[in-house]
Amino acid sequence: MPKNSSRVVVNDRIQNNYDYEATESSGRNFHPEFTPGKMLAPGVFSGKYMTDCRGEFPKSWFTRARPSPGFRNPRLNFFRVREEKGCIYPDDPRGWFQWYCRYYRGRRCPGDLRQIKHWKAMRRHIARLKKHCIKGDAFCCPGQRQALLHWAYDSRKPWFVNRTVT
Repeated sequence: MPKNSSRVVVNDRIQNNYDYEATESSGRNFHPEFTPGKMLAPGVFSGKYMTDCRGEFPKSWFTRARPSPGFRNPRLNFFRVREEKGCIYPDDPRGWFQWYCRYYRGRRCPGDLRQIKHWKAMRRHIARLKKHCIKGDAFCCPGQRQALLHWAYDSRKPWFVNRTVT
């Protein structure tokens, strides 16, 4: 266990008395294809993602986030499309991004490889963009592009293939 190992206790609207051990230092020793994400700034999750559990994560992750004070608002998404829900892991009821944040922060669990596999599968959207969009058209296939942002791929940049949001 690293020197900074710590137990994290979560009490929010969805999880009460859920706890986990951060067995790795934050931002260290995670799957080599992952990088820390600045995913909230461009506009994802309709502004409602993790609005009641920010205390679990660094404040800096939310400084440029675009939160919705009420219900989910797809207009806060960068591509202004409504996202689909899915890939819920029991320990992370808010979905893949919650798992991703906890993984980055040092939590390790048996479902990690499954979630990484889901992340890698998002590359199919990149193939669709290459096939159907003219290079430089940042708003072609907005649904796929929004999905990619939600999974830490930034298709707005010309070098986005195999790159995560940094």
